[in-house]
Amino acid sequence: QVQLVESGGGLVQAGGSLRLSCAASGSIFRIDDMAWYRQGPGKERELVAFITSGGSTNYADSVKGRFTISRDNAKNMVYLQMNSLMPDDSAVYYCNVVAVSTYTLRQSNYWGQGTQVTVSP
Repeated sequence: QVQLVESGGGLVQAGGSLRLSCAASGSIFRIDDMAWYRQGPGKERELVAFITSGGSTNYADSVKGRFTISRDNAKNMVYLQMNSLMPDDSAVYYCNVVAVSTYTLRQSNYWGQGTQVTVSP
């Protein structure tokens, strides 16, 4: 119904930057909140940042001031600009959207397949 594809992950040295992108496609009636989560080795999945349909944002304390979430509603895209990366930021990053599909006309939660971010010391 709604598919999410992330891109932009990779290997970067500490202090470097990466920009993650997530493209939503499929039978989209409306996209509401969009977010990025991450899951490091041996850790639970955690919320990194989210952005509402109106553009309000919120961040995990660990990334405040370093990461910026943004969205392009015309393109059904959400981005995560990550600066001053640290080894602790290494994780699989997942795109998440709350959307209404044209099939169900109900709000549902959708996940991407994840993209690996590795930060070397």
